[in-house]
Amino acid sequence: MLASDFFSLPPSLAVFAPHFLAGVAPWDWLREIGPALAAQPFADPLPPRPPGVSITGAVYLHPTVKLPPAAIIIGPVWIGEGTEIRPGAFIRGHVIAGARCVLGNSCEFKNCLLLDGVQVPHFSYVGDSVLGNGAHLGAGAILSNLRLDQKPVTLRLPGGTVDTGLRKFGAILGDGAEVGCNAVLNPGTLLGKRSLVMPSLAFGGFLPAETIAKARQTVTLLPRRD
Repeated sequence: MLASDFFSLPPSLAVFAPHFLAGVAPWDWLREIGPALAAQPFADPLPPRPPGVSITGAVYLHPTVKLPPAAIIIGPVWIGEGTEIRPGAFIRGHVIAGARCVLGNSCEFKNCLLLDGVQVPHFSYVGDSVLGNGAHLGAGAILSNLRLDQKPVTLRLPGGTVDTGLRKFGAILGDGAEVGCNAVLNPGTLLGKRSLVMPSLAFGGFLPAETIAKARQTVTLLPRRD
């Protein structure tokens, strides 16, 4: 199971390409977020910002980033072209967001990588996770990143159980994956490309590409008509 099975690094994040390789396990990208940010010079000055936006630490904001009246951003953080940060967002370190993302109202982001076009509009928690291009979280969706017993996160995959060695690991969402409102993804969840978790569902494990997770069943999606 490789990162390339779930997503590809977009051109907007090409500066980080040496750290996010297609041929490694997708959860290995989590270990590279910190080193990828540490390798950046953060030399560009920050654009003008509203007085209610607090920024500390090493932070890069593309000049086209849309800032809200109030938010907290704690570096290291790198936010790409055309991304919108909405009121009350809490971006608390080791966050990379590509182009045209939405970091939404009253959402918290920590140690995560958002590829292009990721939408997290309302009341969500995204920690220790990678969200593929065009992935979307419905309002109140939570990516839980810590087991209740605080042991390292293991993955339940078709080929068996994998010990990631990561104490904190939220979710891997493939390109175009969707999570419904108020759904909770358990630590170490993997969603394939264009998969869907229905609203108000607690889901864990691996959901293959183009399938829907419902209560007690999964349903395969029909191929898209282009």
